[in-house]
Amino acid sequence: MTEEQKNQPKQDTQPGDIARRDFVALSVAAGLAATSGSAAAAGLDVVETDVEIKTPDGTCDAAFIHPKTGSHPGVLIWPDAFGLRPAMRDMAKRIAAEGYSVLVPNPFYRVSKAPFTDASNFSFQNQADMAKLRPLMASVNAPGNGEKDAVAYVAFLDAQKEVNKAKKIGTQGYCMGGALVVKTAAALPDRIGAGASFHGGGLVTDKPDSPHLLAPKIKARMYFGVAANDDARQPDAKDKLKEAFAAAKVPAEVEVYPGALHGWCVPDMPVQGDGKPTYNKPDAERAWGKLVALYKAALA
Repeated sequence: MTEEQKNQPKQDTQPGDIARRDFVALSVAAGLAATSGSAAAAGLDVVETDVEIKTPDGTCDAAFIHPKTGSHPGVLIWPDAFGLRPAMRDMAKRIAAEGYSVLVPNPFYRVSKAPFTDASNFSFQNQADMAKLRPLMASVNAPGNGEKDAVAYVAFLDAQKEVNKAKKIGTQGYCMGGALVVKTAAALPDRIGAGASFHGGGLVTDKPDSPHLLAPKIKARMYFGVAANDDARQPDAKDKLKEAFAAAKVPAEVEVYPGALHGWCVPDMPVQGDGKPTYNKPDAERAWGKLVALYKAALA
């Protein structure tokens, strides 16, 4: 099972599902509106451009979003298992409005162009849905692929006039993107100044290539926001993360969000089986505050 599967409660197919879908659709719309509104409130107008990036394995479609004027620290956003889509673009616009030049790649470019436009109707119990998702996730999580991609994405950022190369680069990731943040920070230790994982999957495993074991290679300041149900499933992961980064003398904060579910930061995540949205605006805003503070401290 994938990390995304493990962390999703079962969804039933009772008659109330239609009402539940309506409810989550309204919740997603409200969440996206709040995200976009916050970007405008930050005071910087941003420009969004679709770009293509050459990598050792092909051509990646991506979104590059930055303030209209000036040169700013670069930020790489690693999406969750649903990839580059409006929800991730809106999050990129919001951080760009804080004064960053942001790249959001389609991590699944080896398989297809960005495959999803909205995650809210996806079902982890639907075999047809999962049959589409598995090869996508496998393509970026294959050994070495995330690191190769990170090098290409950072090189793209450094080639843009809107990116201030005198400043360190930040990277943030959601769900499967959390582990890719750690791999990016380890692969480019002299370039990455900050890394943030939110409800990251597969950060601590019993395998020799577990991301947490990369701590000695990292120089960035790190933040790990952990979902309550992820912590319940793997209660020792937070301690192993803390121990690994402390031993490597890498500044890292590991924080569990009580009551927050895997995926809580992303507005269009699928509804829970009981009709409750996965997205949790209060906790998402608290996590966003941590992200902004991290970047302002580490990318100055």
